[in-house]
Amino acid sequence: MTVTTETTAVVRRYIEIWNERDAARRAAAMEAALTGDSVYSDPDYEGLQGHAALSEAIDRAQERFGDLRFELGEVLGAHHGHVLFTWRLGAPGAEPAATGYDAAEIAADGRLRRVVGFF
Repeated sequence: MTVTTETTAVVRRYIEIWNERDAARRAAAMEAALTGDSVYSDPDYEGLQGHAALSEAIDRAQERFGDLRFELGEVLGAHHGHVLFTWRLGAPGAEPAATGYDAAEIAADGRLRRVVGFF
């Protein structure tokens, strides 16, 4: 699988979930970007399952990071139902406060099933 506009679009939708502060809009965005049985892991969280658990983690991140926003960096590659991409966290136009890589599994329906973050 090469990087397609559909792959980039779902990754972009996923990144925007981290910026959405309205719970109802975030829930709708999660439905569009993540399977219902999705799993999220990063150095702080091991195996958050489902939308509710990830949404709670995002709430905590937003409290911690204030007005900083996540941006998609680059979709580095995609193959066999997986995608690797970079992201930045920071104020618009400023040097990023943090950067990272995520590897994600893409389900047959085009949504993300598993995301593993590195920062």
